[in-house]
Amino acid sequence: MTTFRDLGIFPETAEALEAVGIVSPFPIQEMTLPVALSGTDVIGQAKTGTGKTLGFGLPLLERVVVPADVEAGRATPDQLTDAPQALVVVPTRELCTQVTNDLLTAGKVRNVRVLAIYGGRAYEPQVEALNKGVDVIVGTPGRLLDLAGQKKLDLSRVRALVLDEADEMLDLGFLPDVEKIMAHLPAKRQTMLFSATMPGAVIGLARRYMTQPTHIRAVSEDGEGATVANITQHVFRAHNMDKPELVSRILQAEGRGLAMIFCRTKRTAADIAEQLERRGFASGAVHGDLGQGAREQALRAFRNGKVDVLVCTDVAARGIDVEGVTHVINYQTPEDEKTFLHRVGRTGRAGNKGIAVTLVDWDDIPRWQLINKALELDFHEPVETYSTSPHLFEQLNIPAGTKGILPRAERTRAGLKAEDLEDLGETGGRGGRGGRSAQAATVTEERPARTRTPRQRRRTRGGSELGAEQAAVSPVAEAPQEPAAGDEPRRPRRRRTRVGAVPVQSAPAAVAEAPVAAPVVAAPVAEAAPVAEEAPAKPKRTRTRKVAESAPEPDFQTVPLAEPAPVRARRPRRIVETAPEPDFQMAPPVEPVRARRTTRKAAAAPVTPVAEAAAVAVAEEAPAKPKRTRTRKAAEAAPVAAEAAVAAEEAPAKPKRTRTRKVAAAPEA
Repeated sequence: MTTFRDLGIFPETAEALEAVGIVSPFPIQEMTLPVALSGTDVIGQAKTGTGKTLGFGLPLLERVVVPADVEAGRATPDQLTDAPQALVVVPTRELCTQVTNDLLTAGKVRNVRVLAIYGGRAYEPQVEALNKGVDVIVGTPGRLLDLAGQKKLDLSRVRALVLDEADEMLDLGFLPDVEKIMAHLPAKRQTMLFSATMPGAVIGLARRYMTQPTHIRAVSEDGEGATVANITQHVFRAHNMDKPELVSRILQAEGRGLAMIFCRTKRTAADIAEQLERRGFASGAVHGDLGQGAREQALRAFRNGKVDVLVCTDVAARGIDVEGVTHVINYQTPEDEKTFLHRVGRTGRAGNKGIAVTLVDWDDIPRWQLINKALELDFHEPVETYSTSPHLFEQLNIPAGTKGILPRAERTRAGLKAEDLEDLGETGGRGGRGGRSAQAATVTEERPARTRTPRQRRRTRGGSELGAEQAAVSPVAEAPQEPAAGDEPRRPRRRRTRVGAVPVQSAPAAVAEAPVAAPVVAAPVAEAAPVAEEAPAKPKRTRTRKVAESAPEPDFQTVPLAEPAPVRARRPRRIVETAPEPDFQMAPPVEPVRARRTTRKAAAAPVTPVAEAAAVAVAEEAPAKPKRTRTRKAAEAAPVAAEAAVAAEEAPAKPKRTRTRKVAAAPEA
């Protein structure tokens, strides 16, 4: 039996492989190594799971010069460099990490530095590792081009290039990027292409980038079949509504190890993973809508056995090698025969047996028949199958009576949550999806909203309404004044609603009272009572409050305006009618505000000398009454013509000149 040592690889590399139990090569490795070690360009093709990674990995490691080679006398010190000497380009991030791990294992004894460079992770650690020095780089096209464009990645020393899954890399999606990467490489290099599927057009395209390549196609003992012989194929025609139940029963077949379920769309993959989790299965998902941390967490949990069902899109169909996968289920028919081969090739690897089940929906029958013909399979007309069909239980060895929910006694796996979610410093919009950072962000966004709600819910509305009612019941105006401070924000609304009717009614009342109260010496005291009575009619204490609010500023103005009591009255009238509409205007014009405050203080001045006990009562009620009292007092003081002129001048500041006219009308009556 041939061993790796017989193929002429370094003894250190053979020692590293023997340490993990790899002694004899697979056919593709045995055929490729002698050709690749000589420096010739190679196109390698072999079935899935037959060791293509080491087929190109071992020649790469041999071409890299490391300090161990200098010590062994195989190289000179001047051949050493910190720039990468070999480059492997792969289509998916998951395959990138897998190939990196395989190369690290094989190069462990020689201490070969291998670095994975792919998107979805932070730039800084990758740039830092490049600065320290790297021998082999494994990467995806996007991030490789990004770092090369920023001059962080030097590809001028690369001696060997490998395109893994070459048919995918030279497809229309990746071809432009691959060509740009090749432009960064030296013209003199060794190029190797490897894949399980290598269409003729791809081989023709590949020759543009290669020099007299040798095409190696490894055929195993089982013959020419497209799929590995130890994979048992089952194809069923299934209804989309019954598929979740059908899959749940297949997953309870006897002897099932790990299982991979392939879907065509990201949404379906996420949905099936969630449904299986509800049915009691330890399931994870790998698809493009997940952040890189979540993708790696699911794959890690699957490898470690914490999750035994991995639902994924075709992003995990190529190259992923997990030991112990016994079942592969094509939940949706693959796009073409290449995808089918790569999906099914996740089981039956390295000589193990596996079972592949393909569920074909009615709409997918034409597509399936094309795949069946291309691969020369024997399932042209799949059997119509439901979750209760007897032949399903027989062919897949499912115990009789199995239902679509996993019994609690069999739920022994730790599950996806048992695997730590690594913080990769993810880049791009998808980084935080479903991650802790996203949750934290939502929490911080909600907090400000919570603090706002109490402000919006201010119970001032209820309080203000109650205040108005209390005013109607009791003639004391002080009680309603207390809630004034809290009611400020809602006053505008009330005024607008009631301003129309209430002030009109109150105006004539004030006019009628004016002549009666005029002869009385203690005019303010006499009017105080009627004012309190009318308060309920004018629920516009909000206006009063606004007057009160602005009062503290113009205290110094009180002295000059103390003499004219009548002026106060007319100004309040304007305030009464004007307040509802121009609340917003009150702030900018300082003059009108002062007038109102002056009025209050002025009102207080005449009251003080008037009467003994009456004066005390007036002083207490002054803040509430003066506002309305002024309205009526204005009628008493109307005879003064000079004051009327002053009022007319102030009217424009307060757009309620109509009120000014009302004031003038009062004396006429």
